[in-house]
Amino acid sequence: MPTIGLLMYNGVLQIEVIATSDVFAKPSADGKQLFNVVSIAETKDPITTEEGMHFVPDYTFENCPELTALFVPSAYDMFAQVHNEKILNFIRAKNKEAEYVVSNCAGAQLIGASGIADGKKIVTWIGGGEQLQKEYPNLKVQNDSLVTFVEDGKFSSSNGNLASYISALNLVEKMTSAEHRKFVESYLYLDRLQDWEN
Repeated sequence: MPTIGLLMYNGVLQIEVIATSDVFAKPSADGKQLFNVVSIAETKDPITTEEGMHFVPDYTFENCPELTALFVPSAYDMFAQVHNEKILNFIRAKNKEAEYVVSNCAGAQLIGASGIADGKKIVTWIGGGEQLQKEYPNLKVQNDSLVTFVEDGKFSSSNGNLASYISALNLVEKMTSAEHRKFVESYLYLDRLQDWEN
């Protein structure tokens, strides 16, 4: 099965990890598991999310299996992450093998700092684009007030938070089919969110 890797670190926004897991862990309509979803962190120590939950990663940077896709989430304060060469080197190494790399919200800063998507379109959290472009001028930062999701080759990105479902659903459709995407959306009752007042 293709392996979907969820990068984690202390302070991570849990919705951006859960959204990806929600989408890729769902079976097919006939009950078959389609993806192996794993979490990865620098060490095996429990990760404390921004919201206070504790997650134990499946793998570390040292023993992480080969990934088909790497998802890079965000934190409210990315200073420690963008200055952590172990995280950046992990992203660079996995970029060489992964068919897809996805960032959500300020995860775009890690993509910028790693240098793996220079010359590619990217979007970040609403209000963060100007600073992202200033810090990483080789990225083609899109207008986050207008763009929720963007794809450029193997790289895709979203504004994060609940928009993380968009990047995950886009990729699950690319890796399976439009029919499977619709099945996952119905499984998650996403249609109810679109029409919640009724």
